[in-house]
Amino acid sequence: MAKLNVEIVTPERRLASLAADEVIAPGASGLFGVRPGHTPYLSVLQPGPLSVRDGATTTTYFVGGGFVEAGPAVVRVLADVAELASAIDATAARKRIAEAEVALKDLEVTDARAEAQRQLIRREQKRLEVGGLK
Repeated sequence: MAKLNVEIVTPERRLASLAADEVIAPGASGLFGVRPGHTPYLSVLQPGPLSVRDGATTTTYFVGGGFVEAGPAVVRVLADVAELASAIDATAARKRIAEAEVALKDLEVTDARAEAQRQLIRREQKRLEVGGLK
């Protein structure tokens, strides 16, 4: 049976390069799946779980945004941030949430910096959720 070549890359490093039967990614309109033979597709990534299944084994990653390019034999994930779900540091994520909440108190609702803090809070909450730490 054909396999997908899956690459997960961040600006800092190549996190993974592996073969898989299926990839499920958090796209702009929700989760979507890719299997070998998929029609070429490009999507924005939302913060959330990226699941890579090879046989009976599924590995879950957290992606914090970016893009995914899917084709019949290749899935390229170009993530702003990505990490194995099992490696998520709950203490650091909770600290980032607390710091963002403090910063929000000093900003007007319409301030662009306030929206950046709200996005950071949502991303970190999703990170905790993906890691099963919420």
